Amino acid sequence: MTMILVTGGTGTLGRLVTERLRADGHKVRVLSRHAKPYAVDLREGGAGLDAAVAGVDTIVHCASTPRGGDERAAKHLIGAARRAGVGHLVYISIVGVDRVPFGYYRTKLAVEQQVEASGIGWTVLRTTQFHDLLAQVFRVLAKSPVVPLPAGVRDQPIEVAEVADRLAGLAVDAPAGRVDDMGGPEVRSFESLARAYLKATGRRRAVVNVPLTGKAYREFRAGGHLTPERAVGEATFEDYLARRG
Repeated sequence: MTMILVTGGTGTLGRLVTERLRADGHKVRVLSRHAKPYAVDLREGGAGLDAAVAGVDTIVHCASTPRGGDERAAKHLIGAARRAGVGHLVYISIVGVDRVPFGYYRTKLAVEQQVEASGIGWTVLRTTQFHDLLAQVFRVLAKSPVVPLPAGVRDQPIEVAEVADRLAGLAVDAPAGRVDDMGGPEVRSFESLARAYLKATGRRRAVVNVPLTGKAYREFRAGGHLTPERAVGEATFEDYLARRG
C-alpha cells in the first residue's frame, strides 16, 4: 500500500487532500508545525523531518506561506526526500507564477524549479486562487465603510475541494511533470466578486476601484494570473458563498 506524506496537511487544501486519500484507502501522514507525531517546521528541517519522510512513497507538498521561507522549506524537504528514496513529489502552485512579477509568485516559481531539478519524479499543478482566499480578502476590506479594489483586475476563483480531488488523483498516479492548469468556471471582475460577497453577507459598503502602479499590477490587469482556456472548475463564487451561509 502506498504511503503518502502531505505537508501542510492541516491547512485549507492539505486537510482535504488528506481526507480524500484516506477515504480511498491510502496510508497518509500529515506534516505541519503542530500536527503530532510529525510536527515539523520545514524551514528548520532536522531529524523530525527525516523521521516523517522515512518509508514514504509520495509527498504532496501543500505547505506554503506568503510570509517567506518557502524556498528554504522546499530545500529541506527535497533533501529529506532524496535521503529516504521518495519516488514522487507533487507540488501545488499558482497560475501565472512565470508571468506576474509578484513576490509570492516568484517564490512559488522558484520552488517549482527546485522540484523539477530535484532528481525525484515530480508533478506540478497550477491553479487559480481559491474562493476561500477571496472571501478572506473581502472580509478584511469590508471592515471599512469603503471597499477599495485594484481597478481593472479580474480573477478566476476555484473551489478548493475540486483542487484537492485533482491533487489526490495525481498523488496516486505516476509522476507527470507539469500537468494542465486548473481554473475556476468564470473570469470575473474584482468588483463583481466583491459585490457578490457583500450581498451574501448582508453588508452595505461603497466599492471604489483604485488605479495602482507597478509591473505586477500591470500583469494582473493583463490577466497573467488567469487561465480562461482551462476553466474546468464547476462551483462558482456564489455557490461557495451560499454553502458557507
